[in-house]
Amino acid sequence: MPTHCFRVIASTIASVVLLSLVASHVHAQQSPGKLKVLLVAGGCCHDYATQTKLLKEGIEERINADVTVVLSTNTSTETVFDIYDSDDWAEGYDVVIHDECSANVTERPYVERILAAHREGTPAVNLHCAMHSYRWGDFRQPVEPGADNGKWYEMIGVQSTGHGPKAPIEVLYTDSKHPITTGFADWKTVDEELYNNVRVYGGTSVLVSGKQLMPPNKNALKQNPDAKAKESTAVIAWTNKYGPKKTRVFSTSLGHQNDTVADDRYMDFVVRGLLWATGNLTDEGEPTAAYAKK
Repeated sequence: MPTHCFRVIASTIASVVLLSLVASHVHAQQSPGKLKVLLVAGGCCHDYATQTKLLKEGIEERINADVTVVLSTNTSTETVFDIYDSDDWAEGYDVVIHDECSANVTERPYVERILAAHREGTPAVNLHCAMHSYRWGDFRQPVEPGADNGKWYEMIGVQSTGHGPKAPIEVLYTDSKHPITTGFADWKTVDEELYNNVRVYGGTSVLVSGKQLMPPNKNALKQNPDAKAKESTAVIAWTNKYGPKKTRVFSTSLGHQNDTVADDRYMDFVVRGLLWATGNLTDEGEPTAAYAKK
């Protein structure tokens, strides 16, 4: 075979290989990767070392996600996180799970940096004591929209100031048609904390309510030894759209006990909330194809 024929063949083969490599590169760029999840946890009153492990494993088992955990070993209500010291702290993540318990952290620029990322479009999932973090002023009274001490509540969508005793909570799916709740059945938790609702902000969509029997306290029993337990109800899960970009925010006040976090019913619910917040939940309550486990 003439030499020039070998050159043509070699050139053709090289072109095919090059085109194949380019196509593979483009396909790799276009193929969605894992959902990048940032889980920030720590502070007062909870076993965050165990719960972050449960959350990371539970999320990654259910969907195509990579959960990065930022865990503080500080167990006070003044716990802060170095990651929030940077203006671009949320860069590279598709969603942030707030599972911190930092009630006495009141530094305005610090809190503003956290909120700025969500106002600019980073979705949020808020669990349990996140509802009782970053509060100051007369926070036990309903805080008006736009108030200096109401910015964290506005992101969450509900203002809560405290909780009742540790006792089982009836979980009632009040909006069973939402993609997050569709197909789920009511259930009862182990001993949990029912967070109160001082204010439910406009724009908040209630998904789940909780009902708990509260035994009489010492004062009630002193006045009436035969005092009976009273039923208390509160919103325990909801969605919100925050800021000018209508950033999706999902929150649940459940999650005090390790047994609750480990419960498949809780984990399935949180994962759906996370998928909804990122726009990756179908109307049928399933993850979109990109993030469904094969």
